[in-house]
Amino acid sequence: MITKRLIACFDVVDGRVTKAKNFQDNIDVEDAVTIATRLYEQQIDEIIFYDIKASAEKRRIDLNTVKRVGEEVFVPFTVGGGIRNIVDMYDVLKAGAEKISIDSMAVRNPNIITDGSLAFGSQCIVLSMQVKNVGKSEKIPSGYEVAIDGARVFTGMDAIEWAIRGEALGAGEICVNSIDGDGTMAGYDLDITGRIAKAVNIPVIASGGAGKVSHLFDLFLQTEASAAIISSMLYSPRIDKNYLVSEIKEELLLNGIPMHPIRN
Repeated sequence: MITKRLIACFDVVDGRVTKAKNFQDNIDVEDAVTIATRLYEQQIDEIIFYDIKASAEKRRIDLNTVKRVGEEVFVPFTVGGGIRNIVDMYDVLKAGAEKISIDSMAVRNPNIITDGSLAFGSQCIVLSMQVKNVGKSEKIPSGYEVAIDGARVFTGMDAIEWAIRGEALGAGEICVNSIDGDGTMAGYDLDITGRIAKAVNIPVIASGGAGKVSHLFDLFLQTEASAAIISSMLYSPRIDKNYLVSEIKEELLLNGIPMHPIRN
């Protein structure tokens, strides 16, 4: 089994991290730089930053906050939200990001995946997908439909078909965001995550539903996912106790899940 990664994902509004449930009702949590620095010190493997209002407000991503976070963390740092073209990608990378996440814009203009891959390498391009279980149909054979714009607009696209196409277009990684699981802390959607991980030959990140360490055991033992977003476990105001990254890693390591070891 390859080494698995734990990822902190931040939904950022005006430089502050928020936490949602089912992509709705965002609660303010903390300054983005402060929380990113703390989790970096706790040895999180990667950080993802989404400027969640940039696309809807038709503006560029908050480069100032990207730069401030990038100056404080030295783990792979992925940034998304409001990225429309190669110039935006370049500016995000220049501000300190190592990878670029594209979601709604990739649906609207799939060529942006190829453009980014050719310009910066496929390892820099993460195709992020918002997916919801809508039941199997002729149009949606997997039963999971792709949504965009913060899960407000449904596209009529099948999630597995879009993942396969995204890889062919040049994406180097796929993040599967479960709309049904988001913020629930009831466990990942192992069905669609596992099926996408089998359908593509690039790393897959599971997102939406982590609430306890057993959910990570289920994910890594039952699917081929390479990484897991664990935001609710780390800083959600909706639970009584947040985990330390070391607590999660130690329990996984003790039970045979390969992780990057904790440094003393």
